[in-house]
Amino acid sequence: MDLNKVMIIGNMTKDPDVRTTPSGQSVANFAIATNRTWTDPNGSKQGSVEYHNVVVWGKLADICGQYLHKGKKIYVEGRLQTRDWEGQDGVKRKTTEIVVQDMIMLDSARGGGATQPQSKPGFSEPTYETPAELPNNQEEIKVEDIPF
Repeated sequence: MDLNKVMIIGNMTKDPDVRTTPSGQSVANFAIATNRTWTDPNGSKQGSVEYHNVVVWGKLADICGQYLHKGKKIYVEGRLQTRDWEGQDGVKRKTTEIVVQDMIMLDSARGGGATQPQSKPGFSEPTYETPAELPNNQEEIKVEDIPF
C-alpha cells in the first residue's frame, strides 16, 4: 500500500495566478510559506522557512482566485507531484508541487486571524446584476457552492 498525502498550514506568499487551460479547466498557482522555530543548545531561538509551490485545479482554483490573497493563512491538503520540463534555454528543469484536493481559509475576511468554524464562511459575496457584469464573464461563485 502506498500513501502520498500532504497537509500544511502556512501563509500565502503571493496572490493566486489563475489561468484557463485550452480545454477550459481553471488552474491556480501560488506558494505557501511554513515557519519552524526551535531553541538551539545555547538557548537561542532559531527559525527557518520552507516555501511550497501549490497547484489547484477546477472549481477550487476559481475559489482560490476569488477569495485568497498574499498573506492569508490557509490549510491545504493534497499530494506531492514532481514534473519535468525543458526551459526555453534548453536546460531540463524539475519541480515538486503540492496538488491541492482540499483547502480551508483560516483568516477571517477582514484579515483579523483565525475564525471559529461556522456553517457559512464569514465573508460577503459581491453581487452582480447580469452575467455580463461578472469579472472576465465567468460564472458567479456562490458561497453555498464552496465545499467547506
